[in-house]
Amino acid sequence: MNKNRIAQSLVYVALAGLSAPASAYNFYQQDGAELNLDIEAVLGVFSSEESYNLGAKPEAGESVWKEGFIKYGLSGSQITGADSSVYGALSLVSSGTWGDGDAGGFTSGNERKTELEDAYLGWRSGDLIPALGQDGLDISVGRQQFTIGDGFLINGDSLNFGDALNGPGFDLNRGGAYWLAARKSFDRTAIARIGGSEGLRADLFWLDSDNKAQAAMELAGANAEYVSSRGTFGLTYIEGLDVDDDVASALGYNARDGQQTVSLRYQGNAGVENLFLSGEFVTQQPGDNSSDDATAWYAEAGWTFSDVTWSPSVNYRYSSFEENFDPLFFGFNRGYGTWFQGEVAANYAGPFNSDADVHHVGVKAAPSETLSVGALFFNFRDTDGGSGDFNAREIDFYAEWVVAPHLIISPLVGFYTPDNSSAEGGSQLGSDDTNMYGQIIAIVPF
Repeated sequence: MNKNRIAQSLVYVALAGLSAPASAYNFYQQDGAELNLDIEAVLGVFSSEESYNLGAKPEAGESVWKEGFIKYGLSGSQITGADSSVYGALSLVSSGTWGDGDAGGFTSGNERKTELEDAYLGWRSGDLIPALGQDGLDISVGRQQFTIGDGFLINGDSLNFGDALNGPGFDLNRGGAYWLAARKSFDRTAIARIGGSEGLRADLFWLDSDNKAQAAMELAGANAEYVSSRGTFGLTYIEGLDVDDDVASALGYNARDGQQTVSLRYQGNAGVENLFLSGEFVTQQPGDNSSDDATAWYAEAGWTFSDVTWSPSVNYRYSSFEENFDPLFFGFNRGYGTWFQGEVAANYAGPFNSDADVHHVGVKAAPSETLSVGALFFNFRDTDGGSGDFNAREIDFYAEWVVAPHLIISPLVGFYTPDNSSAEGGSQLGSDDTNMYGQIIAIVPF
């Protein structure tokens, strides 16, 4: 792996995931035992000329705020017979939001919270089951993250509201750091990963969220994949088992109890170097029969010009979400725009991966070993039941800079132009003027 790819990989782990494990400092390793200190700190500064009415913003105008969190804890493993091992982690997250609160009104700027984040134990089979390959069976339980594919449906429990939307009888406050998604672990899980890194593999999972903003949903399912050098095919089934009835009624999530979701997907290069292909088709049946079945799908193609200076890449994606589609636990996964489509639209203005058709074009290049730059364009159409109330366009320009092994900085500036103001059925308070939005994220993986 060359230095450029090492730098890009570091950016991907620290930024494109913002959900990867914290960096580890090993301070004990002996006789098959290992113990690590895990620390990660992230700080963001944000500014938006306009505000939006989907949360608790009382009036139009500029919002300026800061978000930050630090995750700290221990992880370790112990090798047992036949190279099998037990492993686990325990960590806390301290988070906060300062200033005006975010532009969507989901945080107030007064949030401060320290809580348990990871607390899980697991076992890997090592060489005990040759038919499944090395570590072909991995079973874990406890409080941990879980992701399927590229996060179109599940990418951890990453919705982090503050105290701005607390209502009678329920508290949605998860400690702020809304954009940074400080907390990502499901409260209780049981996960079995079967198979290796190639060929047929599967996940069986039970996930229980304590996130009130997700109606404290409990769900279970199975994910099957075929992994080859040409790409990965996946088939997933998810069933909603329970919700917090009071919060579900307030947030409109009643259909999650008994909801059935089936997904078919592919991602890879089809054996063609420099080609990127990705797509997913999802059908969803609500649990309470209060609405019709819904579908969502996307298709994406990209090309990297590896022989050209800076190795630029160009991607186009079309995604479509029906009116009643529930995007579940989607999240920021393989870079800006997946699956938060538009920094303003996806975080503050809507339509939040439901009831919309989205055209997206992305370009990216690497001027140096430690710097990449990119631009993203989004066109949101056929929104809000076909009325077009949330139709908009957004363009974002960003950079990802590995300043040092323990410092990554990513600035972004965006321009969001809605077709309608809040008075006209949209979400932007006061006007339909173009909003200039800016953010800068600093990531310190120790």
